[in-house]
Amino acid sequence: MALHPPASPTEAAASSGRLASVLAGPFLSVVVPAYNEEARIGRTLEKTVEYLDAQPYSWDMIVVSDGSSDQTDSMVEAFASTHPNVRLISYKPNQGKGNAVRVGMLAATGERVLFMDADMATPPEEAAKVLDHLEKGADVVIGSRPLKESELEVRQPFHREAFGRMSNTLVQLVGVRGIKDTQCGFKLFTQNASRQIFSRCKFKGFSFDMEVLMIARDLGLKIEEVAIRWSDQEGSKVVLWRDAPKVLSDLFRMRFMGKARRLALRDDANLSGG
Repeated sequence: MALHPPASPTEAAASSGRLASVLAGPFLSVVVPAYNEEARIGRTLEKTVEYLDAQPYSWDMIVVSDGSSDQTDSMVEAFASTHPNVRLISYKPNQGKGNAVRVGMLAATGERVLFMDADMATPPEEAAKVLDHLEKGADVVIGSRPLKESELEVRQPFHREAFGRMSNTLVQLVGVRGIKDTQCGFKLFTQNASRQIFSRCKFKGFSFDMEVLMIARDLGLKIEEVAIRWSDQEGSKVVLWRDAPKVLSDLFRMRFMGKARRLALRDDANLSGG
């Protein structure tokens, strides 16, 4: 096939910029934390790759297996063997969702880095919405279920919704004011914001979302909430009676740590990329 040069110096510069970007890393990295997800990781991989393959930008996908003891690792490895844009990071023992997300986000090399839950409660197609807001100047864009424009196709059971509303009120008072939904598993970051935030994250469990947003605020980063399409999925790893007290305890610990300690880099932090 013949290659045609750009028609103008402007197009040539844009082409050169795109080439440099490809050499440095993909445009979008998608990070998926997974713990014993053999029942749905196959569908998540297929649907996400199908969507990303149809996009005009370069991409890669990192699945972080957080000490899985089922067939999650082997299923991802088998899929990745025929899809070179997909790779697995696996470790043992189980450390917690926050640790898995942090590991994946710091391993990602994309100009934009999205983490999404393995259950696809927010489908990968919603990436277009958060990307659009990031291109307009935000550093962090998060899916937000309470926004009136959001489409909640399958709602959570009543007790989970009620607890979520109560928890969010407490988060507003103690943690991250002005954010309507800290816990939605669909968040997009610029590469710089991702590294600056996750190199400082210290909480390994389900409270990590709040820590991420508190650190972003401490750093003066611009956070935007975006309406999304969302459906409750069976098989949640969150057990209210077990996890809720720990999350709320972590919230108070984050607040009383103070800004200086929240912004302290982890001992294993790497801000150089790669």
